[in-house]
Amino acid sequence: MASGSVEREGPVARPGGVSVGDLVAAVPRRLIEEAVDACGLDGPVPDGELPPHLTAYRVMALCLVPDEPVEDVARRVVAAPHRPDGARGVAPGPQTAAGVGRARRRLGPDVLRETFYRVAQPVLSPGVRLGGRRLMAVEGFDLDVPDSAGNAAEFGPDADGRSRPATTPGARVVAVVDCGSRTLVDAEVGPRHRGEEAMTLSLLATASSDWVLLGDRSRYTFATFGAAARIGAATCWRVPPRVPLPVLEVLRDGSYLSVLVDPDLPACERTKCLLEAWSGVKPDPDSAHTVRVVEDGDADRLVTTFRDPEEVTAAELADAHRQWRRRSATDGGPCSALRGPGGVRSADPDLVHQEIWAHLLAEYAIDSTTWA
Repeated sequence: MASGSVEREGPVARPGGVSVGDLVAAVPRRLIEEAVDACGLDGPVPDGELPPHLTAYRVMALCLVPDEPVEDVARRVVAAPHRPDGARGVAPGPQTAAGVGRARRRLGPDVLRETFYRVAQPVLSPGVRLGGRRLMAVEGFDLDVPDSAGNAAEFGPDADGRSRPATTPGARVVAVVDCGSRTLVDAEVGPRHRGEEAMTLSLLATASSDWVLLGDRSRYTFATFGAAARIGAATCWRVPPRVPLPVLEVLRDGSYLSVLVDPDLPACERTKCLLEAWSGVKPDPDSAHTVRVVEDGDADRLVTTFRDPEEVTAAELADAHRQWRRRSATDGGPCSALRGPGGVRSADPDLVHQEIWAHLLAEYAIDSTTWA
């Protein structure tokens, strides 16, 4: 999220004019209440406390103005002219930092996650299309979280599973991003030691067959490529140099057909898959995939399910992948402010999860407001 001066009067706002009213428009109250019900938090609200949906808006508003005191943001969410329906008639207790903390703990880690899954979708913009499909990308980032006992237990171990006191606890976010609007349409959140490939695999379960999914080496596995292919999404994935890609047929635009074989198969099974591919037999998708390879520079190889150069040329595929990587590097990727100093402030792991999902929702509201 952009930095800069923050409006101090009227509704909570960030640079660019995103306010509480914009949050309500992008994240409707009924979807928060559906998430509240799904999480089993639909019981009576204690006297003097705000209902869960207002607490949810309050946490999201804190993401828009991270430099403001918690008490000021909390008071102005309740007093905002565009406050969500249902705030009127509520007599909340003092909007103190301690009161906000109690309300956040009652809301818990899951409501905002469930809200995100109900809200996030490609915005109604023309989008960027390739081969008649919407161009999407899998992106990810890591972020440090405050070093507390709870956060160390949830986010602390390194990839090898051993806890090292000198290592700062960290979370990992992997998301599906609309390449046109840069809005987030799906996400997975977990500890930093969780592999990006596994998180990507979870995301692909909800991918659309109307998408072209772009991906980079760090999120490529045979399983991730196969998962996208099974649901019918087109793919264009940069693969590591170690992945063998034998040339089966050179195509007129310089790309070539090849076969991706599951590296975990026994050697004899891998050889069988290669021989079948050479003979033109359609491979078992659990074991191998016939793909088209586009070489983009000395080290870059893209594998794609677009097998016909008449549908999408090698130059178009390489250009789409290159432009996506360049734009992602230029804008810092999703939720760039979340990764800055003070981006995550909670010492409680449940509230760390809550903060991250609130940031993802606020980012969605910002981007969808831009394209409204």
